[in-house]
Parts: sequence; C-alpha cells; structure tokens
Amino acid sequence: MTNNLPYRLTLKEYPLELQPRERLYQLGVQALSDRELLALLLTTGTKGITALEVAENILTENQGFKGLASLSLEELASFPGVGPAKAAKILATFEIGKRVSLRGGELRPIIQSPEDVSNLVMEDMRHYDREHFKTLLLNTKNQVINIETISIGNLNSSLVHPRELFKSAIKRSAAAIILVHNHPSGDPRPSREDINITKRIIEAGNILGIEVLDHIIIGDKVFCSLKEKDLI
Repeated sequence: MTNNLPYRLTLKEYPLELQPRERLYQLGVQALSDRELLALLLTTGTKGITALEVAENILTENQGFKGLASLSLEELASFPGVGPAKAAKILATFEIGKRVSLRGGELRPIIQSPEDVSNLVMEDMRHYDREHFKTLLLNTKNQVINIETISIGNLNSSLVHPRELFKSAIKRSAAAIILVHNHPSGDPRPSREDINITKRIIEAGNILGIEVLDHIIIGDKVFCSLKEKDLI
C-alpha cells in the first residue's frame, strides 16, 4: 500500500517550520505542544522569526491559551508575525471549540446558580474593555444551548432591543434565558439603566413564553445577580 504522507525524512531533517506538521502525521495531534498547535494555525512566521517562535511569544505573553482566548481580533493581530488573517483563523478555532463544548449533549453546562454562570463566562468577559451584552440560551433541563452576543458598547435600550434578543432564543426553541453583561470598570453594581432594561426584557419574555431567569453583571473576578439582590 502506497503511503502518500511525506515520511521519508526524519523529524530533525525537516525545516523547523514543518516539524509540528510532521510530528502530527507521525505521532498524532495529541502529541503536539501548545506552541506547536498554535504554530500550525499560524502556518508561517515573519522576517527572522519562525512560526514556532511567534507562537511561543504569544503564549508566553498571554499565559497560555486561556489568556489568548480573551484577546480581541485587533489585539491578536498586533503581534509580529500574526496580522488580521491569521488572527481571524485563530479566533475562529477557539470559537469552534466553544461551540463543540456547548453542543456536546451531556457535556453541555448546566446552570443551577449565578455562580455557574460566572464560572462559564467570567474569564472571557472580565477582560473586555467595552460592555458586551450576552444571553445564555437554556433548554428545559437548564443546559446551555448557546451563548449569544447581542450588543457591544455602552448598555442602553437602543442597543438591546427585545426583538433582536429573543430572535435566536425562538429559533433555537430555548425554554429560558439568562442575561449577562460586563462592566469594564470591574465594579458589577447595577445601574438604574441595567435594572430598567432587564425589567423590559422580562416583560417581553413573558409575552413570548420564554422565562428570563436572571441578569448577571460581570466585574473583575466578582459578579452581581439582579435576582439574588431582589432587583427584578
């Protein structure tokens, strides 16, 4: 049987840029280090810097994949040897991983408390430099179907319209939703506008038959549940 994979050379004989790929061919993807996996997504480096070195720089500065996943497109693209196209590829890969984990049947996170919401979104949302308003779509077992970004920018009624917010929930047959947004200041205490928008969305949900269980505001390693505070 003819083997079309390029296994004729030993690993050390391949150019440095190709070694992660050849290691994957020979040993499987599980054998690759974090920097090798990232180097494969980058494909090439830049002047005088290999893809492996670019990957090492990025991972070191962001303390691994966890920090890297919280970067914006612009932040990731600013690294030497990356740029917008490679940054988009890396972010798309992270997003695929998130969606697979959310849609994996028994692996779907189950929300039973505000702490469960915080554990799911805190590490991403506490680093945002702008307000991101999201919804967690839940099925009848309180499993997370998906996390939807509704708006980015200062939270106000013009940015968060119930029609847009519930569109995806209806399409995915969500039984309930949880509202989540971050305060870039790090202080999760709700504003009057936060409370008013939440009440407006709850009223719309009652009409549609989709319960709004809570609104969680994410700060810097702290959060506030409007439900627990009896504000909704």
